[in-house]
Amino acid sequence: MREEFRLLVALQDLDIMIKEVKDQHTSHELKSMGFKLTGLKELQDARDHLAEKIPAALLNRYDKLAARFTVAILPVTSNKCLGCFVKLPTSFFSSAYSHELLTCESCGRLLYIP
Repeated sequence: MREEFRLLVALQDLDIMIKEVKDQHTSHELKSMGFKLTGLKELQDARDHLAEKIPAALLNRYDKLAARFTVAILPVTSNKCLGCFVKLPTSFFSSAYSHELLTCESCGRLLYIP
């Protein structure tokens, strides 16, 4: 997997954690299970630091998708997009695209082949 894919997945993980801490209903549930929800500033700082390493155009594309979907970047599994579960065309699996960041033709999420 290319480095920029790893960075995007890590950024997505941070975004999900930040969203869970900020959401009152989710944070209340997590606190009731015994989780301590501290470190929001550290999560946001880590996100900002990570975002600096991602090319601006790719980050902008990711941010738009993340605003629309909770999960914006996904691996292709069993020839399907794990966001909408649509079977992908065989052209996606050409060796020419094996190291590219792809876009699901159905839902528009970013896809990569692990």
